[in-house]
Amino acid sequence: MQIKKAVITAAARGTRLYPVGDTVQKAMLPLADKDGVHKPIIQIIAEEAFSSGIEEICLICAPGDKERYIQAFQTLKGNLERAFGGATWALQQAEKISFLLAHLTFIVQEETKGYGHAVWCAKDFVGSEPFLLLLGDHLYTSNIAASCAEQLVALATEENCAVSAVNATPEHFITQYGTVRGRHNGKVGVFEIEQIIEKPSLSEAELQLMTPGIRAGHYLCFFGMHVLTPEIFPILEKAIKDSKTGRDIQLTTAQKKLVKKQKYLAKIIDGRRFNLGNHFGWLEAQIAFGLKSPQSNELLSSLVTQLAEAQQV
Repeated sequence: MQIKKAVITAAARGTRLYPVGDTVQKAMLPLADKDGVHKPIIQIIAEEAFSSGIEEICLICAPGDKERYIQAFQTLKGNLERAFGGATWALQQAEKISFLLAHLTFIVQEETKGYGHAVWCAKDFVGSEPFLLLLGDHLYTSNIAASCAEQLVALATEENCAVSAVNATPEHFITQYGTVRGRHNGKVGVFEIEQIIEKPSLSEAELQLMTPGIRAGHYLCFFGMHVLTPEIFPILEKAIKDSKTGRDIQLTTAQKKLVKKQKYLAKIIDGRRFNLGNHFGWLEAQIAFGLKSPQSNELLSSLVTQLAEAQQV
């Protein structure tokens, strides 16, 4: 299996980031990356995908956003080329934006019908190939040399099957995530998925989702990235046709059916995810990325000072 295509869903308006989400696509908000350079969030996510060998990316966006993304990136590229006196770092960043635009396809989700529907919109782009699926409001830091996407894609390539990234998550957070039960397949941190429930209650988790080998009080929760096979699209297609008016199409429902049709693994990723839609998600991500950047000592010193002052209040 070769995974050369990625899909990033970014059609949601980001209401939890009010008021900025009302005026700017949340995926275009700036964040200082691990190299110390400020970039739009969507560029950081795309570079995560490219790091795993992805060659083409499809961005699922809201009506009217395609033109806004292109204009924003073109403006940013022009400013980098003109405003920094030909500085090497600025020219390198301008080249990265050119590369991104050359390998980026936009697909508009005309109606807001849920995450599963957004993924279904990419069916013509994906065709008959497996693909990496990422969220437009999640960022990742890896604890090892391989990026989080690299860890996931490497296993999917080796095992020739769908793989979802997961993390062992404390039970008081599981109502926020799709959660799986798995059977250890013999490889470290790899499980054959047996059950999936979207944002389960604790009682549901205790009855249906306990995975042997995971420490007490923890469950395997989705990490926000998946490698899926094209067999997901007929499942989503049927769900869309059968859905009642106004009901969202859930990806996890389709994933549960995919588990019954083919081999489907879960991989514990050696890293952290940051949901930028959470109350302090953007701030947590910025601190984590800053601590991996060349300016880490400066940031750490500032954080220590602020924490010490806060303790005195």
